[in-house]
This record gives sequence, C-alpha cells and structure tokens, in this order.
Amino acid sequence: MSEPILSARDVRKTYLSGDRRLEVLRGATLEVAGGESVAIRGESGSGKSTLLHLLAGLDEPESGTVAWQGRTADAARRGAFLGMVFQSFYLIPELDARQNVLMAARMRRAPGAGDRARADALLARVGLAERATHLPTQLSGGERQRVAVARALMNSPQLILADEPTGNLDERTGDAVIELLLELCRETSTTLVLVTHNAAHAAKTQRRVFLHDGVLRAE
Repeated sequence: MSEPILSARDVRKTYLSGDRRLEVLRGATLEVAGGESVAIRGESGSGKSTLLHLLAGLDEPESGTVAWQGRTADAARRGAFLGMVFQSFYLIPELDARQNVLMAARMRRAPGAGDRARADALLARVGLAERATHLPTQLSGGERQRVAVARALMNSPQLILADEPTGNLDERTGDAVIELLLELCRETSTTLVLVTHNAAHAAKTQRRVFLHDGVLRAE
C-alpha cells in the first residue's frame, strides 16, 4: 500500500484557560490518500480548526505526529506541498485579484511570466478573468473566496486544506464555491481536506469523519 499523502497519528493538543487545562485533541488519528476528498465535521468548539492548523504545520501537537508523504510536516516544504483556503479569505486589500493569486508564488520566488500566465489562467478557471485587476473591496464575498481558491492552487499543491471556506457566504454562493473547489481538485488530482459544519457540503466529499471529544470517528 502506498504511503498516505497526509497522516496524523494520536495527535494531542491542550490549551490553558486561566488555571484550567482544556484538552482539545485527545489522540486524533487520520490518514488521507492521494487524490482523496475528506470532510471533517464537528460541533462548534470541538477543535476542527486546531486540528487543521496542526495538519498544515502551522502549529505543533504536544504529542503524536503529523506527516506529509511519510515525512514530518515541515514549514520549509509547506508552500510547495499544500495550499489553504480560509473562512475569512485573507486577501491583501492593497493588491488586486491577480496580485493576490501571485502571492502564493511570491512566497517561494520572484514571480516570472509563467507565474503570471498561470495566475491569469486560474482566475479564468474560477470565472474571474475580467476581474483580475479589481481590488478585494471591489469584489463580492463569493468572488473573494474564488480568488482565494485560485491562490491556493497557484503552486500546484498536492494537498488543499480548507477551513470553513463558506462560513462567510450565503447558502447559494457557498454551494457554488464548494462545487468549484471539489471540481478543481478532481481535475488536478489534488487531495482535499475540508473542515465544515455543513452536512450537505460534507456529503459531496468521498469520505467524512466527525471530531467529537477530541478524537476522530468515521461518520
């Protein structure tokens, strides 16, 4: 059997709240195969975003391991290995849509003509070819999230991690963003891990797990 593209084994994370210790993750384990789409659901405050940050290598577990293709998650590899889509878009307000997409490349190198062509191709693919020079304030919420999806795909990552990407969108716009994200990941054979509270969105993925009491269980 081939090595999973993403694995978390017996991951634990605790936070201090005053003099209390809050054990958010109590041995969460997850394996994701290349090209697979997986949804992580859970009640509000169950630790879904904490888990996603650990999977992304943005934080470290107190115990347990997170590995990308069998190797320990490494910040130096993050920009090439994975892309992220967040609930709040996190676009740079002073940059237009094209420049925001190019930021993913800029984190690794000085963008060249090929990078600019790829950014324009991705914006066209998400339906924003004519909005490439618009600032985030000139875009709707759904358009901003589509820019964020294009940015996540800019470096041709093997893995996309999406944290409640429709949380700030109305139902119809959110449905369209999820469909687009799933379609793009299928087209490029990119693995997708989607954190969502929306059961209908989760149902569109190939596999669903539920985070409860700090551990993951299959739905």
